[in-house]
Amino acid sequence: MTTSFSAGNKNTNGETITYLEFERPLAKLEKQLEELESTQPLSGRDHSDTIKVVRAELATMRDKLYTNLDAWETVQMARHPKRPLVPDYINMMVRDFTELHGDRNYRDDRAIITGFGRIGRHKALFVGHNKGKDTKERLENCFGMAHPEGYRKALAKMKLAEKFGLPVVALIDTAGAYPGIGAEERGISTAIAVNLMEMARLKTPIVCVVIGEGGSGGALGIGVGDRVAVMEHAYYSVISPEGCAAILWKSAEHARTAANALKFTSKQLKKLNLIDDIIAEPLGGAHRDPAKAAASMQAYIEENLNQLSRGKIEKTLERRYDRIRQLGSFFTQPETAKAKATGTATRATKKRKTTAKQKATAAKA
Repeated sequence: MTTSFSAGNKNTNGETITYLEFERPLAKLEKQLEELESTQPLSGRDHSDTIKVVRAELATMRDKLYTNLDAWETVQMARHPKRPLVPDYINMMVRDFTELHGDRNYRDDRAIITGFGRIGRHKALFVGHNKGKDTKERLENCFGMAHPEGYRKALAKMKLAEKFGLPVVALIDTAGAYPGIGAEERGISTAIAVNLMEMARLKTPIVCVVIGEGGSGGALGIGVGDRVAVMEHAYYSVISPEGCAAILWKSAEHARTAANALKFTSKQLKKLNLIDDIIAEPLGGAHRDPAKAAASMQAYIEENLNQLSRGKIEKTLERRYDRIRQLGSFFTQPETAKAKATGTATRATKKRKTTAKQKATAAKA
């Protein structure tokens, strides 16, 4: 559960900033700075020296706070109530967006949004989770947790993009696939498995970005691509911290401990070579300056679409397959295994030669 509060401060868009619990010391300083700057022209008193001191202290605190977030604080940032969602990024990055609905089988799952649009010089299909802005929309969208028809809708539109030779951009933001009875009855696990298989061999470039939460199979269902990036304060995990804690400790109270054990922050994932890149966020998170966050993501997507569109699709598919095969290689390095096998074979050959030589010598004697 993410605990937040408001101190009345404004972000770059003039909206009230919502602070997380660990940001409380920062909220106090920012409130003090805002009051000094607003009262100075009204009172006629010069607070410039005090303002400089507070700004310096604030800059130091921000750097210290946001560059050393632990895993649980990263989860809170990824779930921030004001964090930009997939529709927000589409509105800021994509021109001429036309949404496509339905899976041609059961219904239109609003937890998954799909549509064609332009980003830079590229036409592309955009697929992403849609958590919803207000309570009503969140309930309708199941907080971005998709049903089987959501993943089938996504795949149907990806196939359409493949048909017209257009790349796919997947924006991931979900705690997981919907765990309800209806989803199980309609084959949620099969729908995700089919997407994994089909995306692995889809004959068009795919760029995936985790913008907030990247939870379990719900994220993987649209998460297979040629490039996979995670935003700085997002996470990508096999399970949510609360789910992990409920299984291992029988209580969600151990979520922080589980988060630290799961190694799912962007820096940890990059270190383990499970993702390709980290997309930097504005200081304090994407919600502090959504336009800047969108600009960074757009630059990343455009750059990678430029690279992926140059080569032949056959080579792209080979690289995609090799990339998937290498996931998890930090447990057993192929080079190390090969060297070990070669060394074992060499020692066995030497031993056979030595044994044969000894037998020949014995026979002569």
